[in-house]
Amino acid sequence: MQPDIEIYLKDCTPEQARQWLCRVFERCSEWQSHGQLYRCDCDGVTVTWYNKAVGSWHSLLFDSPVTPWGSDLECAQAACAALGIEVRCAPGGWQEEQGEQGADDWLKVNAQGVSHIVWRT
Repeated sequence: MQPDIEIYLKDCTPEQARQWLCRVFERCSEWQSHGQLYRCDCDGVTVTWYNKAVGSWHSLLFDSPVTPWGSDLECAQAACAALGIEVRCAPGGWQEEQGEQGADDWLKVNAQGVSHIVWRT
């Protein structure tokens, strides 16, 4: 089980993401704005939206090991299917102690499926 889930969305607004979250979770609060960052609570899970975290890509972070998904990839696939947009995620857990080895290895999820890419963030 991962300690958190993080995905990156392109061509998505915080409101579109929240509409998806409201379909996934029973209770989802309104976004609370903190500059470029938004937070909401979904069934006790703190969800953070980082606007343009990497270029034009927005980060959606679920700060809990207890989510409807077992991995970043499962979450990315669900978001892609629900929102009809490309989503990126790390291929597995990465710890800072691992250094830069593999830090640019990412998964791209779109209508064609899942593929490995090099994404220099």
